[in-house]
Amino acid sequence: MIDLYTWATPNGRKISIALEEMGLPYTVHTINLQEEEQFAPDFLKISPNNKIPAIVDHDNGLNVFESSAILTYLAEKTGQFLPTDQADRVRVQEWLAWQTAGVGPMLGQLNHFLNVAEDKVPYAIKRFSDEMIRLLGVLDKQLANHEYVAGDYSIADMAIYPWSSAAYDAAKGLIGSSFQNLETWHDRMSARPAVQAGMAVPEV
Repeated sequence: MIDLYTWATPNGRKISIALEEMGLPYTVHTINLQEEEQFAPDFLKISPNNKIPAIVDHDNGLNVFESSAILTYLAEKTGQFLPTDQADRVRVQEWLAWQTAGVGPMLGQLNHFLNVAEDKVPYAIKRFSDEMIRLLGVLDKQLANHEYVAGDYSIADMAIYPWSSAAYDAAKGLIGSSFQNLETWHDRMSARPAVQAGMAVPEV
């Protein structure tokens, strides 16, 4: 059994999607970020960076934090959604890194300056809006020749989808034209029952 510590954010939903896809039993523990529950001492023992998501795998007593590490751990634990062939595995790891190093931080900053910051800074909003559109364009180009991001369905798709689906709705008015490959992939992803279930976790 796995304990999942999460909240209703794209980072959290990456892991619930993966758990659903992999058929692993898990118990959800909500960490309400609005009430700063991530700073509770008990959660700090599980996630030293005070961030969700995090898991505890009771099969071996192992705690894992940081979403990319969790996805890789779960894929290796189950032997699913992460190729064993070196070249194919590298492709998945590239796009997983692309999400965690680029999409997550950039869109997180855009959300902050648009929706959280009291002072609206036009330069910051434009900078991160432009980067959001650029990143979505990179993804759209990749999907022109791939049914899934790295070839076969993988943890890279699970990592990217919760972010890109939210970002694309916000970006449509700024792009000027649609990213058709991205839209088709979004439709393909949202039709998967495990993705639907994972995107509904946690119930808030």
